[in-house]
Amino acid sequence: MLSAKVRRKIAPSNGETDNSADKQEQLLLSATICNGEDLGPFVRKAFASGKPETLLHNLRHFARSKESEIEEVCKAHYQDFILAVDDLRSLLSDVDSLKSSLSDSNSKLQSVAGPLLTSLDSYLEAQTVSHNVNLALSLIFSCIKLSELCSRSNYHLSRGNFYMALKCVDSIETEFLDKTPSSTLKRMLEKKIPEIRSHIERNVSKEFGDWLVEIRVVSRNLGQLAIGQASAARQREEDLRIKQRQAEEQSRLSLRDCVYSLQEEEEDGLSGVMGDDGKDGYGNGGGNGLLGFDLTPLYRAYHIHQTLGLEDRFKQYYFENRKLQLTSDFQVSSMTPFLESHQTFFAQIAGFFIVEDQILRTGGDLISRMEVENLWETAVSKMCSVLEDQFSRMQTANHLLLIKDYVSLLGVTLRRYGYPVDALLDVLSKHRDKYHELLLSDCRKQIAEALSADKFEQMLMKKEYEYSMNVLSFQLQTSDIVPAFPYVAPFSTTVPDCCRIVRSFIEDSVSFMSYGGQLEFFDVVKKYLDRLLSEVLDEALLKLINASVHGVSQAMQVAANMAVLERACDFFFRHAAQLSGIPLRMAERGRRQFPLNNARDAAEEMLSGLLKQKVDGFMTLLENVNWMADEPTQSGNEYVNEVMIYLETLVSTAQQILPVPVLKRVMQDVLSHISEMIVGALLGDSVKRFNVNAIMGIDVDIRLLESFADNQAALLSDGDANQFKTALAEARQLINLLLSNHPENFLNPVIRERSYNTLDYRKVMTVSEKLRDPSDRLFGTFGSRAARQNPKKKSLDTLIKRLKDAN
Repeated sequence: MLSAKVRRKIAPSNGETDNSADKQEQLLLSATICNGEDLGPFVRKAFASGKPETLLHNLRHFARSKESEIEEVCKAHYQDFILAVDDLRSLLSDVDSLKSSLSDSNSKLQSVAGPLLTSLDSYLEAQTVSHNVNLALSLIFSCIKLSELCSRSNYHLSRGNFYMALKCVDSIETEFLDKTPSSTLKRMLEKKIPEIRSHIERNVSKEFGDWLVEIRVVSRNLGQLAIGQASAARQREEDLRIKQRQAEEQSRLSLRDCVYSLQEEEEDGLSGVMGDDGKDGYGNGGGNGLLGFDLTPLYRAYHIHQTLGLEDRFKQYYFENRKLQLTSDFQVSSMTPFLESHQTFFAQIAGFFIVEDQILRTGGDLISRMEVENLWETAVSKMCSVLEDQFSRMQTANHLLLIKDYVSLLGVTLRRYGYPVDALLDVLSKHRDKYHELLLSDCRKQIAEALSADKFEQMLMKKEYEYSMNVLSFQLQTSDIVPAFPYVAPFSTTVPDCCRIVRSFIEDSVSFMSYGGQLEFFDVVKKYLDRLLSEVLDEALLKLINASVHGVSQAMQVAANMAVLERACDFFFRHAAQLSGIPLRMAERGRRQFPLNNARDAAEEMLSGLLKQKVDGFMTLLENVNWMADEPTQSGNEYVNEVMIYLETLVSTAQQILPVPVLKRVMQDVLSHISEMIVGALLGDSVKRFNVNAIMGIDVDIRLLESFADNQAALLSDGDANQFKTALAEARQLINLLLSNHPENFLNPVIRERSYNTLDYRKVMTVSEKLRDPSDRLFGTFGSRAARQNPKKKSLDTLIKRLKDAN
């Protein structure tokens, strides 16, 4: 302590700082020792600083500081310690005796326990061997099970039962891989299990790829089959409607007397396309069928990928591939006309969505409804654009109709699977006007060809089927009695030819409008039928009449044709109503006037004009009439006899083909023309004067014509015969006035309205001035100069004077 103090004193450079540090370190060391703590930190610090002497110094200092305390304790307990030592010495003899007894006991125990210890060692050794044998057996059993699983997995792989192979592999991995005692076997399993899974995935993906290729062909065949069955169902409906119409027309039965039966149809018509069996138990409604509509490879691939934990990836892969297939189906070949390829085009798309509908309903979550709807929206948009493009290029109505029919069948087919097809039907409706314009153009050409081939001769029918085909089929008959054959019809071949064209137009129009989403379309069909009749057929007939009719027989035949076509027009509208599903009473309610009025009027006008030309040739014989005859003729003038012969011949011929109303109108026009010719002759400059005898001769002529009109009462009614007479009214009234004893009665309004209502006063004045009494002849008054004036002459002079004053 003193030397330490001396050393600290000879270190003036550190001074009080070192002294206080040493004291602090001594205090920390003393506290650590008293608390029984570890002195390791102090030792490491001392050696780390290179001053272990300081630590030793402090430890010695602490030991010296405790020596005094020990001495005090010893002093305080010395007496007790001595007593304790004495007690221990007294126990020493007892301990020795105890030690000898324990030694004897130990010797006896060793002699007895020796054999037992030997047996115990043998038992423990046997127990260890048994445990090792049991462990070996359990490991052997585990290896046997592992071998069996491996063998079963190989068997399933060789048979293509990939799901069972995967289940075996999963069992190996979860139950045996970590417990395999052989490191070699474990390494082999760790290497082969991923390879097996990869092998299964490749094989399943290859099968799925082959299915994707095959399903395109299957989809096309499936679409054609489904659309074909829709077409057959539509045809059955049409046949049923035809039978119903025939029954209504023939029996006129009420609805309660009609018996209808429903025929059961196969579900979707596609039950034969889907089977129930498949490998690995994939019986998802998509087994082998008539067309190979087999979804087994798809569902196998989906299930295997689910087992491999790759479900989402497979669903995405499936959707993308099907979407690419649909996109490729949208391609329209520019090398093949769309008319030839449209069925394949639409059948492919129809089959695609039939397959997708089946997958949606039976494939679990492989594809969602939203994805199918998105694909359908894409398909509808593309089909609409293709239809718009193709329809805009087409210039043939029949081509448009063929495509429309197939598209409507496509709509019917896919609507049964829940796909909305309104957009496709809207495209068809949009091109309705274009189709009918093309149809009208085609009919215009066909009608022109039919009319140009007409020979203006009555049609001869030798067999009953010809009569049925040309008359009954268009309801042109005037009687329900079938005539004897050969039968000469009153019309020419033009009529049935045009009727066939119009009927075909109606059927094509109804076919286009049917199944197009519009339930009531009769008004549209009627509108275009009116256009066909009034614009196309009427104009073609007018052109024929104006350009090709040159004789009375031709004009008569055309007029007869027009009368028959008038009956045919009634049939056309009834036929359109029946095909459109409209009751006939509603169709009759909307009827308009005869659409061929212009052609009918032109035909009758042409016939009348030609007859008038013929009559004019006979009427030129009026020049041979002796207007100053000494005696009236009793048998009529020459011209009227010729006219009578011609009219009688004309009527006997015309009544064979012309309907009574047409014949009446034509003959009335001809007689009116004869009347005008007679009046014109009296008015003309070629007749300077005439006497009463000449007028009486004209009166005979008119009576002959009136007698001819009366003779037609057998052909016409009495009222029609009287109308014939009215055609001669002007000539009759003028002759009656000239022969009247009181001509001045013409000035009486009442008498004039009753007896002379067709006469013009100017004509009366001109004709009256030409009438000469026999007494007015040269030298006719020398012997009767003082005689009284004739009262008739006086009345006539008064009439002339009054008419001149009025004029």
